[in-house]
Amino acid sequence: MPGSITNVAVVYYSATGTIFRLADEVRAGAADTGADVRMRRVEETAPLPAVTRNPTWVDHVSSTQHIPVATHDDLLWADAILFGTPARFGNVAAQLKAFIDTLAGLWHQDLLADKVYSAFTSTASLHGGQESTLLALYNSVYHFGGIIVPPGYKNHVIDGPGNPYGSGHVTGEDGSVAVGEESLTAARSQGRRVADMAAALKAGFAVKVA
Repeated sequence: MPGSITNVAVVYYSATGTIFRLADEVRAGAADTGADVRMRRVEETAPLPAVTRNPTWVDHVSSTQHIPVATHDDLLWADAILFGTPARFGNVAAQLKAFIDTLAGLWHQDLLADKVYSAFTSTASLHGGQESTLLALYNSVYHFGGIIVPPGYKNHVIDGPGNPYGSGHVTGEDGSVAVGEESLTAARSQGRRVADMAAALKAGFAVKVA
């Protein structure tokens, strides 16, 4: 109904914390609009030896256990869904892709259609595949029948970090470049934009039904 609260799900995968930091800022941006926001992580599926070789990875997994794991119900509840993933050779991280691959049942019932979607990412190097990762992720949204709302260059908040397909961050080859104010501002702006557009779409559908 018109004026009802917009539901936003931020579903992400983060190994060492960069995407988590962006996801939290996206969450805050959506919450700025008055939306009800759920921040959800997908399960870690990497082999334990791979995780334990990286102390930062171990620390992050341990420190984010309090964040609920994403479920299908979170997507059904949401009017807008923002996916976050680090780039993996210019593609979506296997952990997030594994979650997306479980959605066939919802897709088959058209339960993922007519929702707003957007995404954000990170790379180690400046030209490490942010755009291709986001475009690859959006391929799934096309199949869902979702409505993609990218940040674009609106208000030019991503002129420095990220790209018009989705906010992002460059960590440096050794991962030492912390998420800075430019990237945080871009992520928060993206969260607000997606929530606002989802609210407008929800209100429009409500008027059409009425």
